Amino acid sequence: MAVTGLIITSAAPRDLGSRPMSLAEQTWVDSVFSSLTPDQRLGQLFMVAAYSNKDKKHVQRMDELVRTYGVGGLMFLQGGPKRQAILTNRYQAEAKVPLLIAMDAEWGLDMRLDSSMHFAKQMTLGAMDDEQYVYQMGREIALKLKTLGVHVSFSPVIDVNSNPDNPVIGNRSFGENKEQVARRGVSYIRGLQDHGIMAVVKHFPGHGDTDTDSHVALPVINSDLARLTNVDLYPFQKSFEAGVMGVMVGHLYMPLFDTVRSVSATISKNLVTGLLKEKMAYKGLVFTDALNMKSVTNLYKPGELDALALLAGNDVLLFSEDVPLGLQRIREAVAAGKIAQEDVDNRVRKILRAKFWAGLNRYQPIDVPNLAANLSRPQSRTVQQQIYEHAVTVVKNQDDILPFHRLDTLRIASVTVGTEAGGTFATIMNKYQGGPVYSVANRYAPDSTFTRIAGRLAPYNVVVVSLHGMNNTPTHNYGLGDGALKFIKQLQANPKLKTVVVAMGNAYALKYLEDARTLVCGYEDNYASQLVVPQVLFGALPAKGQLPVTVSADLKAGLGLPTPDFHRLRYATPESEGLDSKILAQIDNSALESVAYAAAPGCQVLVAKDGAVVFDKSYGYCTYDKSRPVETSTLYDLASVTKVAGTLQAVMYLKDQGKLNLDAKVADYLPELRTSNKKDMTVRDVLLHQAGLKPGIPTWERTVTKTGLKPAFYASTRSEEYPNEVVPGTFSTKAVNDSVWTWIVRSSMLPKIKGKYPVEYSDLSFMILKRMSEKLLDQPIDEFLQKTFYAPLGLASMTYNPLERFPKACVAPTENDTYFRKAQIQGTVHDQTAALLGGVAGHAGLFANANDLAVLMQMDLQNGRYGGQRYFQTPVVTEFARAQSAGNRRGLGWDHGNPEKPEGPTSNLSPASTFGHTGFTGTCVWMDPENKILYIFLSNRVYPDGGNNKLRQYNIRTRIHDVIYKSLVKS
Repeated sequence: MAVTGLIITSAAPRDLGSRPMSLAEQTWVDSVFSSLTPDQRLGQLFMVAAYSNKDKKHVQRMDELVRTYGVGGLMFLQGGPKRQAILTNRYQAEAKVPLLIAMDAEWGLDMRLDSSMHFAKQMTLGAMDDEQYVYQMGREIALKLKTLGVHVSFSPVIDVNSNPDNPVIGNRSFGENKEQVARRGVSYIRGLQDHGIMAVVKHFPGHGDTDTDSHVALPVINSDLARLTNVDLYPFQKSFEAGVMGVMVGHLYMPLFDTVRSVSATISKNLVTGLLKEKMAYKGLVFTDALNMKSVTNLYKPGELDALALLAGNDVLLFSEDVPLGLQRIREAVAAGKIAQEDVDNRVRKILRAKFWAGLNRYQPIDVPNLAANLSRPQSRTVQQQIYEHAVTVVKNQDDILPFHRLDTLRIASVTVGTEAGGTFATIMNKYQGGPVYSVANRYAPDSTFTRIAGRLAPYNVVVVSLHGMNNTPTHNYGLGDGALKFIKQLQANPKLKTVVVAMGNAYALKYLEDARTLVCGYEDNYASQLVVPQVLFGALPAKGQLPVTVSADLKAGLGLPTPDFHRLRYATPESEGLDSKILAQIDNSALESVAYAAAPGCQVLVAKDGAVVFDKSYGYCTYDKSRPVETSTLYDLASVTKVAGTLQAVMYLKDQGKLNLDAKVADYLPELRTSNKKDMTVRDVLLHQAGLKPGIPTWERTVTKTGLKPAFYASTRSEEYPNEVVPGTFSTKAVNDSVWTWIVRSSMLPKIKGKYPVEYSDLSFMILKRMSEKLLDQPIDEFLQKTFYAPLGLASMTYNPLERFPKACVAPTENDTYFRKAQIQGTVHDQTAALLGGVAGHAGLFANANDLAVLMQMDLQNGRYGGQRYFQTPVVTEFARAQSAGNRRGLGWDHGNPEKPEGPTSNLSPASTFGHTGFTGTCVWMDPENKILYIFLSNRVYPDGGNNKLRQYNIRTRIHDVIYKSLVKS
């Protein structure tokens, strides 16, 4: 070899060749080797390409290669998991020696197989702040490969990607820093090999500094000795020291080692034997890169390349184009003395040792019937998401707008380019705010498309432009269309607008976007990345990532701006929060039962743990005619959940602000009660439903006759005198509020029992609390709640009188009211008294979807801390939520479970501290402050008949609550 002065250490204690052989291994290897003919031994050197998506002719050809030529292994390429498993079992049954099965699975099975899981490409892994997730990804991929009968993964790529124009490595590399590449490469290797999969690092001696695709032409690596030693070989040396079991030699030409232009590293004895095996003392298996790649096949006749690769020092000949000719050329080389038979035999023995390590001495066929279930490891989804949580990078934040803070001051619109409407990115954006999402499916859309969208953005002061469907081709601007780039520049030129640009692709593409004042890199465009990036934008997750590569003079490797965690509701996997997703999935049984048995036409179920939504599903339809399915955006009438989601928030606020004394008499705040039978009741007793108030009193009944509505109370058109919509086409007089209040004040009290009023749940309690709160706030309660809670929290769906903001079709209908309003109720409050009052009442009136209700309740569960703000300055929620007295299960306004009833409102598995409320329309919310669990169930069980009690009869809500607690994983 012409190169001298190469300083490489040679410690490789764990690799295949250095590992001592046990007696069992020695016996098996010797036995198998002795049973093979010379030609069969040569067959072990070949690993051929197999497909599970090709025709019978291909399968028959593979049968022949396995049976007749005794190939040692298969590298599976395109296809599907089940088809591959069936073929693997077939080919293994035909093999004299069990086959070593390999795959390219750098970022998961979906690198080669359809309907398989994608984890992350190595550039994404390089951006993470925590290397443990590289190991975890390696573990998860290893377990899937073992399930699929695979023994070898051609990963990780440990090329140091120093050339931004590299068309074949790029985002397959951990980055440009050799230390980072080495450390993360070793973590990946250990994740694979600790779980029984042989790792093969590639592409020796380094494929990072090239602008040529080796699949098409032979790249030239003009590294000098210093760079080769200090940069490119460094990760390989570290992987050897860590005991990597295989290395793949790339199709590269290095003038430093060979003077003949056509000599690829794959067939360079100077590189494979001289450098890799001798100077670096590597003892593991050496694989060629695919011998069908045009960079080498264009230069040699069939069969010649196989012999040359073996002569160079490779152990495994990958993807031979012609095995019979390759065998013939190798036999000729042995006969000519170009390679010693002993050398060939040693390589065969090394391959057999690898097979023993892989467990092929006790080969078991793949369990095909259970394959799908065995591949579906819930923990994999958790690792997948955690990778992006640690990788997403805020590259620029010049306006200090990230994470979005005061949502009531931001009018946010989103434009997604390169993806269809309704994708995960748009869905999660709308979990946090209700602004529109405009979708441009074609990333190369013309200027006119973007001009139309620009005309709709005038009402907004923030626009998020996310770029999807990008590619990894530098020569095609990474898939960024000219129209999209021009659109972004136009937005950035508007001084009234803050533009956030999100690149859901290759970090090198940021050079086309670096004029953006706010720039985020998501690295990839898949379900997990689209789930995570919006959470980072809104502060539900902190930004942790850093650029693993230098993009430009200003955007250098290591750049990444950390952002705070605002403790907004997150969206995560059950396993990440300590729940078993397979058990949690049993919620489906009860929810679908409620639909099948007509307990409700449909419902929404949401579960959150530790501030993360881990279950959020919609079931059934809005009506029994199945004309409109329930969606996560469907609004439901919350009924009495309004008490805690509306009125109680105001009461707690007043207590927190020191404006309300719970032990004062209500009459101190409402003087008109001083001369009534309610003059002595305290705020605390009203909240505890022990103030002597009746459950309810006639209200709407006083405004109707047997023949219809009393004209004194109603009109058919809205006017200043009749402002309250009772139902579309019917409006009540503004005086009705005073009338109802007078009826409440004059209502009789419950009889005392042993000198005390009994505990009796009452709507009147919250009607009184609303009146008191409005007096202290000097503001209508709906306006106060919107300004103080709902708008800052981003609750787009939570509202009274939803038809003022939403189309009727967005709201699930409730009862067909045949006795008061004579109409099918949809979009106006179901409760008759609340309807009489115009839809805003202390005990009923709120509408929302499960997600927005969850946000408000999570804020309560966090004692007012949410989204970077403090809605309560004291632990007032804790004070109100706890049980107050013996003989009364309730807290202050909040309800608790009933331990005396096995089929009570909460699960008997939940702790006594669980608090929340239920609603007449078929709703409930329960919060567990000990386990930090939030559970919401919304339905319209009263459609079309309010007398439908099947939801309670079948105990649907409580049984779902039971499942949540059963899913808790014991520490």
